[in-house]
Amino acid sequence: MDLQQMRYVVAVAETRNFTRAAERCAVVQSSLSHRIAALERELGVRLFARTSRRVEPTSAGAAFVVGARECLAAADRAVADASAAAGVVRGRLAVGVIVTADAVDVPELLQRYRARHPEVRVMLRSGRSDELAAAIRDGDLDIAFLGLPEDERPQGVEGVVLDHDEHVLAVPAGHRLAGASRVTLREIAEETFVDFVAGTPGRAQSDQAFAAAGLVRDVAYEAGVVELITRLIARGLGVALLPSAFVRPLAAEDPALALVPVVDGPHRVEYLAWSRFNPSPATRAMLDVLGVRPRG
Repeated sequence: MDLQQMRYVVAVAETRNFTRAAERCAVVQSSLSHRIAALERELGVRLFARTSRRVEPTSAGAAFVVGARECLAAADRAVADASAAAGVVRGRLAVGVIVTADAVDVPELLQRYRARHPEVRVMLRSGRSDELAAAIRDGDLDIAFLGLPEDERPQGVEGVVLDHDEHVLAVPAGHRLAGASRVTLREIAEETFVDFVAGTPGRAQSDQAFAAAGLVRDVAYEAGVVELITRLIARGLGVALLPSAFVRPLAAEDPALALVPVVDGPHRVEYLAWSRFNPSPATRAMLDVLGVRPRG
């Protein structure tokens, strides 16, 4: 058994197709199929159930894939560590970004990173702050840009504060409050709201602010994408509290939106987070580009 056979098995398990797996591995399908069949004979078990239209891992195959991924990750890390010791950073960097990230210009950051470390492959993933922090803890992400309520910190990961921001009220341009110098939560509590999905960090920031003020509001529309939230507002379907630094550029380009400062509105803290356990050379290189010095 060798690493290449493991890569072939993982590719077939992920694509559920021998042809696509061969394309991913840059090998002819007959060679990939032959190597997997040879591995099955060596192990004495079938790794895949096959028909002319369908390929699925067997129970033995599913168990093998778990260990194979761990072995491949360890091998890739060994190569990356050896290269780093020789002064060259290689490998993969998995980066998570919330959709409303604003403290760092991520494309510009990646441009600077690539200029220094062109041999690192970067994988980007968007999601909620809690999902991204969990992915770091599970080893699926190396680093992430998060946004949390001001009284929360990322759990189970290392983190540094990047920026503090306050929310503003986003309303349709023709709304009665458009053009107001400022409002309070009590003044807007009776409005119909558009917000992120309940239970997510993006939603928690506003929910906590209203709860602290002893107020209840009506969230009639929930969405996971901020662009959809602003489109619903522009259509007059509701109002929303959104991070000011993120939404101001959007409102500047969309005459259908108006922003109003909120005296006692929610605040958000943006964090950079990474794994506490043995950051990879690619991760340490990114922290260096950002001017962050990890402990240890």
